Amino acid sequence: MASALSERLSRIVKEMRGQARITESNITDMLREVRMALLEADVALPVVRDFIARVKERALGAEVVGSLSPGQALVGIVNRELAATMGEGVADINLAAQPPAVILMAGLQGAGKTTTTAKLARHLIEKRKKKVLTVSGDVYRPAAIEQLRTVTAQAGAEWFPSTPDQKPADIARAAIDHARRHYFDVLLVDTAGRLAIDEALMREIQELHAILNPVETLFVVDAMQGQDAINTARAFKEALPLTGIVLTKLDGDSRGGAALSVRAITGAPIKFAGTSEKLDGLEVFDADRHAGRVLGMGDIVALVEQVTAGVDMASAQKLAAKVKSGEGFDLNDFLDQIRQMKQMGGLSSLMDKLPSAMAAKASEADLNRAERDIKRKEGIICSMTLQERRKPEIIKATRKRRIAAGAGVQVQEVNRLLKEFEQMQGMMKKMKGGGLMKMMKRMGGMKGLPGMR
Repeated sequence: MASALSERLSRIVKEMRGQARITESNITDMLREVRMALLEADVALPVVRDFIARVKERALGAEVVGSLSPGQALVGIVNRELAATMGEGVADINLAAQPPAVILMAGLQGAGKTTTTAKLARHLIEKRKKKVLTVSGDVYRPAAIEQLRTVTAQAGAEWFPSTPDQKPADIARAAIDHARRHYFDVLLVDTAGRLAIDEALMREIQELHAILNPVETLFVVDAMQGQDAINTARAFKEALPLTGIVLTKLDGDSRGGAALSVRAITGAPIKFAGTSEKLDGLEVFDADRHAGRVLGMGDIVALVEQVTAGVDMASAQKLAAKVKSGEGFDLNDFLDQIRQMKQMGGLSSLMDKLPSAMAAKASEADLNRAERDIKRKEGIICSMTLQERRKPEIIKATRKRRIAAGAGVQVQEVNRLLKEFEQMQGMMKKMKGGGLMKMMKRMGGMKGLPGMR
């Protein structure tokens, strides 16, 4: 959806160049492009009709001010309406209840409920500092209970045991009793999914809802499900008082089709989005920021958050102090920089949050090549002895051959890494003792800034 819609809107901006204002005649072609992009993204037809009608109404009454063209003005209106359709801003999870606050996870099989339960547990532990217990009421899928136990341990939460021969209602009563007696803040209940909606599933989850009286009932839906998401959403809305939506697999190709449809059908706010398979791959959903990503404007705030979370600040400060004191920048420091890049989720994860115009300049092949290059560099440095990392100048021909063999690369690759390291080492030397300021002044980077003459 993101690429299709951003490409069509870019075309609109170009075609509308030179026109003075938005009119009934010129907006028809513009809105046809938007309609086609939304339908291609599997947004439900009633949702598309309503969305286009709202955009048209706002566009015809809009004043095109300043240096904006009519095409640019329309993109702004589409952006605002996308955000409004997905809920505007952030809808926080509600934990205002007598502990334990019970959160019921609902959805079809394959939507990612079990993994999302563990991701949410980790989020509540790390971001909200809560003591979290999970339990599985899925007694039909043989591996479901064991899967939840495994991912709960990885998330750092506690797991309440259940067995396939128990009734889901009995599991729920026992889990909430255990959570009360052991002072848990939150109880996350993973429920059974089916491959399709059926009456037995709905009756069972309604019974669980009555027993648990959850403060949040979250509908977990696969963002790549397309038109089927609408039927599923409607069925769960009729069966349960849904309080929020969790979109999974948002890192796939759809980028918003389900987000627009499910929000409109259920009326429940989207609270979280799954952005990767990793347990930290759960974001609080921000409709304004997601609308920007759908339109190819990127999400710089998310990019900064990802980089900040991935950077080891203590390590960065230690390196800064080391450089300032005049100590040598060695290959151990170089290795730390490479590993921090990997912790941020890799280049492709970072590129995903850049505006499409910038991201388009780097093809997928380029990114894959760059990520392989990073792994190769790590392998080369790891093949060196501690002495070689501290004193790279001792690495001569014999050592290079040994290092190359250990890393499974050619000697030329070792030479290339050492050359890159020397260049970075040279830069670090220039930064010592205020050298960074002098270097930027020579480059003209500080010209025009107050106090930088």
